[in-house]
Parts: sequence; C-alpha cells; structure tokens
Amino acid sequence: MSVFTNAFALLSAIAYQTMPQKILILTALASELNAADAPASVDVIYTGVGKINAAATAAAAILQRQPQLIINFGTAGKVNPAVDGLLDIASVIQRDMLAIPLAARGVTPLSDEPSSYSSGHGNARCGTGDSFVTAADSWLVEQGVDIVDMELFAIAHTCHRYGVPWRAFKFITDSADDDAADHWNDNVHRGAKLFWKTLNRILAD
Repeated sequence: MSVFTNAFALLSAIAYQTMPQKILILTALASELNAADAPASVDVIYTGVGKINAAATAAAAILQRQPQLIINFGTAGKVNPAVDGLLDIASVIQRDMLAIPLAARGVTPLSDEPSSYSSGHGNARCGTGDSFVTAADSWLVEQGVDIVDMELFAIAHTCHRYGVPWRAFKFITDSADDDAADHWNDNVHRGAKLFWKTLNRILAD
C-alpha cells in the first residue's frame, strides 16, 4: 500500500510540475514581492538581478510551466520626472547594448531580432541594462524612456522567442540620481500592494 501511495504522490508531483500555468509572475527579488501574497492561481518566480538571470529564469519557466502569460513586476528608477507610482509598461529597449560602429546604441549587432518589444498595454517606456542608474543620460531621454530597470528587456526578448505574451508593471522607487540607492532601499517594498490590486483586476477580467 505504501508503494502505491508513494508512486501516486510522485506521479501527482510530476503532473503538477508540467501542468500549464495561466499566469506566471517574474520578479527579481523577494524584497520586491512576497510570493505568499499571490492569488492561488498565480505562481511567483524570482529571477535574481540582471539580464542574464532574467533571461535564464524566463526560458526555464516557459519550458517547464508553459504559461499563457508572463507578468514582470519590479522596481525602477524614473528618467521622466512626470511619471510616478506603478506604471503599466508599453515597450522596452536595451539601454546598455553598445556595439558602435557595428550597430546603433540599443541594437544588437548582426541580429535580425527586434531592438524594442511592445506589450500591447500601458503607455510607459522602459530601458533595461545591467547597471544601476545614478546619473542623467541624454540618450534615454531621446529614446522616450520613462524609467530604467535591469530585467524587463531580457524577459520580453525571451517571451518573444517562445511566443508567450508578456506584460510588465514597474513601481518607481527613485529618480535614477545620486540618491537612487538610498531611495531604492527605502521604497523597494512599497509597490507590492499596488501590484496585487492591479493583478486582481486583471484576473477578474
């Protein structure tokens, strides 16, 4: 009897792991979002900081969970002084791809993949890079970037490759200036409540 029970438990665990999940939330750190607060039908996966961690985790999540939608929640520094709070991200570019003269800044050289990705929602533009922005960058302003982060482009790029829709919500913690690190530490946890309210509205639709 115990052998049968153990076998059934193992098969159930495998079935659960391979069962398609409707929505997966990808976020960099537990300090940004507590997985225990997620609705029962939603899983939260922590990617770690930066594009490599985000891309690797997103690819594994898509292959293992087969989600219908990936949502990235995270914190961000603002470039556009007019924006604040929780933003629904419409598009994202890569701010630290710099291969001049092979390609313009933000464009991956010798690649036919997009240099910008659109979610089909929202109206804010994000610039992703493996740096914590603490100074003004006129190029970001010229590109119409509202906020900067360190993961979204990699997630959107991975979703594009695997044909999975994505959305992103970013909570502004700082102004991407000399005080950015201190302000991020003070505000990193403040966006979660706003995000969960927004997610509940999405689930209700």
